[in-house]
Amino acid sequence: MYKKYIKLLLDYIISIIACVILMPLFLIVSILIKLEDKGPIFYFANRIGQNSKKYNMIKFRSMKVNATDIRNIDGSTYNSNKDPRVTRTGKLLRETSIDEIPQIINVLKGEMSLIGPRASTWDALNSFQADEVDKMKVKPGISGYTQAYYRNGVSLRDKRLKDAWYANNVSFILDMRIFLKTIFTVINRENIYTNSKVDAETNKHDKTTD
Repeated sequence: MYKKYIKLLLDYIISIIACVILMPLFLIVSILIKLEDKGPIFYFANRIGQNSKKYNMIKFRSMKVNATDIRNIDGSTYNSNKDPRVTRTGKLLRETSIDEIPQIINVLKGEMSLIGPRASTWDALNSFQADEVDKMKVKPGISGYTQAYYRNGVSLRDKRLKDAWYANNVSFILDMRIFLKTIFTVINRENIYTNSKVDAETNKHDKTTD
């Protein structure tokens, strides 16, 4: 009942209210991004959605235009507090998770949920192991089990396994715990970076990312 109907209803109601309340923040952030380098305000990324369908995830742009994609050995996205690709505004947006707010639009479009697994990059679709694919049984979330409790503190493999576990155990109580933990994690800025001491020139790919 909750997973099929109530969760969807809450997604729409809360997202509509959030859009109204956060409109001034949207405006301020948009101005800051434009003032810094005059580039686009939003970043659109191909992600894996529910049932392995492709969708465009929306974020505030936090990187320089046409920034090089850098991946870790396990295929996860490079993430460092000294990443030269990230703009000054972008660093603040990432550390406060404000860059994720435009995904409310994805929720209203029915592509995401407020709470759910972290959406994987589209090019990672064929890299999932059999015990990881259950992650795609539910919609990706703006926040989720791994973001709230571990953020970038565990390996890509562990994230996928924990997201698969979440997808098979969705409940109102679990989602409330994740929501409250998310607030605590963001305020305390826990596990924001995975590559603080890693050379930013490692594992480059010729495409853009964010």
